[in-house]
Amino acid sequence: METVDLPLESRDYGTKVAAIEPGGVELIPLEERHGSPVQLLWTWASPNLEFATVFVGVIGTLFFGLSFAQAALAIVLGTALGSITHGYLSTMGPRTGLPQMVASRTAFGFWGNAVPAVISSVMAGIGWFAVNSVSGALALSALTDLPGVACLLVVVGIQVVVAFFGHNFVHVFERFAFPVLAVIFLVAIVIVFTKADPGAPGGGGGFGGFMLLASASFGYAAGWNPYASDYSRYLAPETSRVRVALCAGLGIFLSCTALELAGAAAVTAGPDPFLGNPTGAFTDLLPGVLGDLTLLAIALGAVCANILNIYSGSMAFLTLEIRLPSHIRRALVGGVFGVIGFFIAWSGLSDAGHKYENFLLVIAYWVAPWLGVVLTDRLLRRGTPSVGAMLTLGYRNWAGPIAFVVATVVSVWLFSDQTKYVGPVSSAHPGIGDLTPVVGFALAAVLYAVLFRPLAAPTPPVPAEVGMTA
Repeated sequence: METVDLPLESRDYGTKVAAIEPGGVELIPLEERHGSPVQLLWTWASPNLEFATVFVGVIGTLFFGLSFAQAALAIVLGTALGSITHGYLSTMGPRTGLPQMVASRTAFGFWGNAVPAVISSVMAGIGWFAVNSVSGALALSALTDLPGVACLLVVVGIQVVVAFFGHNFVHVFERFAFPVLAVIFLVAIVIVFTKADPGAPGGGGGFGGFMLLASASFGYAAGWNPYASDYSRYLAPETSRVRVALCAGLGIFLSCTALELAGAAAVTAGPDPFLGNPTGAFTDLLPGVLGDLTLLAIALGAVCANILNIYSGSMAFLTLEIRLPSHIRRALVGGVFGVIGFFIAWSGLSDAGHKYENFLLVIAYWVAPWLGVVLTDRLLRRGTPSVGAMLTLGYRNWAGPIAFVVATVVSVWLFSDQTKYVGPVSSAHPGIGDLTPVVGFALAAVLYAVLFRPLAAPTPPVPAEVGMTA
């Protein structure tokens, strides 16, 4: 069988920072491997130190009617699940030298993988791009009094340029942003809790509200899962898997949990302002200088998040193997996503709250079945990397696409519970909340396990040029 994107020679990229990454989704040669697992800590923490994370907690107490204690439990549960899967998937990077959407070819086959790859690229490069650009633009506008559209142009421009430079520049940008964001948000969180009333009763959200917030929190954390190994694939194969999983998982868990809890607590200080301008309501709880610094941190955090969204969205799209030089493909895709995302973000500068709530649930709707397929595939293959299946053009495994599509459609149809569509089960039993991700994950896993043997082709051998045995 024909193979794709093999590392026939070193690309002389190494640890260079002020250099454009020469490749795309190709396997990273052993001589190009570098870095330490600790870089994953700030690379995954910085993108979540922004107001989009805070707002996940806000919707729990403001829209879903939960008390702070109920919201806190849902946040910790949903974030922990998404962080654990993220840590595990990150370990595939050093083992394979490939980005996450290429690694998922073992579960979906070469052509079947186009389904999650396209969804992933659209969600990251356009969906998340628009969400975070709105957050950053609103913060920058509040700080500078410049028009929102002008601030949006500034935010989008920075994001696209950094993402274009690629892997090494992205890691360095996130590393230098991390201490600035961590210090500012840590001080802000402490002050918010001093003004909040965590013991205040909720609005009767109950189990339904709890499941909605748990799903939203899971969607926010697990939304990074399809890009996990994109940022660990340059690490050496012998890198400790435990350290990789811990650094990547903790980067997600600590940043998301801290800011989401602060968002849930902030509403208890007075919910009314959050119905109008949530960003302004949050920073109004802070003294003048700190409030301005927090607005700056919100804008910087949005940029940190969208750098990863543009880069990984482009990487996911490149798995479709459009025949152009890799760096040109990545530049073109990133530029197109930037333009489309800008106009979607522009339209979202108003009524951002409810749009964001729906978007978080949609993320969980597709990521959960995708995880069900990918994790079951890893289990059935007993954890072996199966690099031959990832690099073989035309490798077939229709168990993945079938399980994914059926599980997604059935779970959304029956259990969706959001403003634009409520499934028959959720409609008949409104107290259960939104069980779509839970049902989608379980159904996809079961279907894949049943279909794997009859529909998955034997794993091809690893091409000799790769120099790997697993």
